Amino acid sequence: MRFQGLVYRAHNPEWSWTPLSGEGARRHGGRFNRRGVPALYTSLSPLTAIREAQPLGRPMQPLTLCAYEVDVEPVFDAEEEELRRALGVSDSDLTCPAWEAEMLAGKIPASQAVADRLIAEGYSGIRVRSFAAGTGADDLNLILWRWGPERPNHIVLIDDDGRLTARQTR
Repeated sequence: MRFQGLVYRAHNPEWSWTPLSGEGARRHGGRFNRRGVPALYTSLSPLTAIREAQPLGRPMQPLTLCAYEVDVEPVFDAEEEELRRALGVSDSDLTCPAWEAEMLAGKIPASQAVADRLIAEGYSGIRVRSFAAGTGADDLNLILWRWGPERPNHIVLIDDDGRLTARQTR
């Protein structure tokens, strides 16, 4: 599938000055990327992005909310049951509630194994339900493994006033 539209990220201010880097995910790993594999985690709504950035049990921490214009393909649409079935991807592979504990124990969580397969098959990203606290079935994320300024992996930060990009040149 081709994904075209706006997406959002709520950044830890530490990473807000490099809003297209994927460096935090590369360093720490994520549900859909192993450590060492850069990934850009975005959401299809601002509220979902904020929920994704706030861990359970912690009060609201400072965030920088950014919007991006995206035109990327191919994207694996995990909301399409037939497509998931064709590639042997189960709901439990995606939800993978213990992914972080498994990763920290040196195992490869099912969700990261799915991402590895999709990357190897040439997918640029995955459109998938958010599993963050407080989200529902309609809260969706777009996680990218390949992105840049050009098609077919086009993503551009919306920063018309240069609020983030001007800081990078200081």
